[in-house]
Amino acid sequence: MSLGRTANGFRPTARWEILRLRAELLRTIRQFFDERGFLEVETPVLSADTVVDRHLDPFWTVDVDSVADITPHTQRYFLQTSPEFGMKRLLAAGGPGAIYQITRVFRRGEIGPLHNPEFTMVEWYRVGDNLETGIGLLGELCQALFHRGVPRIQTYREAFAAFVGLDPHLASVVELRQTAERMQVAYPATLSLDDRDGWLDLLWSEKVQPHLGRQEPVIICDYPASQAALAIVREGSPEVAERFELFVDGIELANGYHELRDPQELRRRIATANAQRIKDGKAPLPATNRLLAAMEAGLPPCVGVAMGFDRVVMLRAGAKCIRDALAFPFDRA
Repeated sequence: MSLGRTANGFRPTARWEILRLRAELLRTIRQFFDERGFLEVETPVLSADTVVDRHLDPFWTVDVDSVADITPHTQRYFLQTSPEFGMKRLLAAGGPGAIYQITRVFRRGEIGPLHNPEFTMVEWYRVGDNLETGIGLLGELCQALFHRGVPRIQTYREAFAAFVGLDPHLASVVELRQTAERMQVAYPATLSLDDRDGWLDLLWSEKVQPHLGRQEPVIICDYPASQAALAIVREGSPEVAERFELFVDGIELANGYHELRDPQELRRRIATANAQRIKDGKAPLPATNRLLAAMEAGLPPCVGVAMGFDRVVMLRAGAKCIRDALAFPFDRA
């Protein structure tokens, strides 16, 4: 990758009118949450704890004088992929029941038209919310940012069936693979028949997501239970994760959970995610963290949402690439 060390490499990639739009949208977001009684908070960007996810790879560092001082027991510190752990610790410690944060987060290996390894995230939590009220608040913020009306609500099952023609909760892995082949969706040879979520994600990203939010913004809810991440699972036939995502013009902008509060279930999910990481050839991430202690103390019922701010700017500006919404993307940082 070029590091932008050319005669013009010092210049921003975003035009000044887009940088002004960024500032305007930041003011809009702060006003939105302030008017609803949220407290703006700050949590560490560098921490010994990190979100454990199969697909999220954090940057990390160590506090030593030289590489020779690093041992297998040296404490690692992670640049946060999300402020989630710190914000939930605040909720568990009492105080205001509605908090938000606008912060930089970091995800290694994410570079492309919609990704920059360092990006701005808006994240918020409100105690007492359920799936319905959490979706409602996200819809209100979407209206404030885009002025495109109330987002349409659709379940994962409805969207998948509309564009793929299968029930994602009932279809077998063989049916998913056959459908991918019939719809001429290329898939890696490493995608095995025991990775059901991998096939669902492939068909979703290639055949469903590009259609979402084209006329009006859409919020997708009730994801497969296997994709719960840190959301609670609602019993039923089938079980579904109380998770929801906002899409505008085919782009995912926000991801929300009716938050998991059971520390034993969190331990199980961390173990599962680390096992998947090892199978994928990745290093496991710390299985113990202060969020577990916060859950043991008592995380109150709440909904949390994370929004990618740079993508919001990109869409509002009519830009085609996220670097056009940033002053200095990764190759010019």
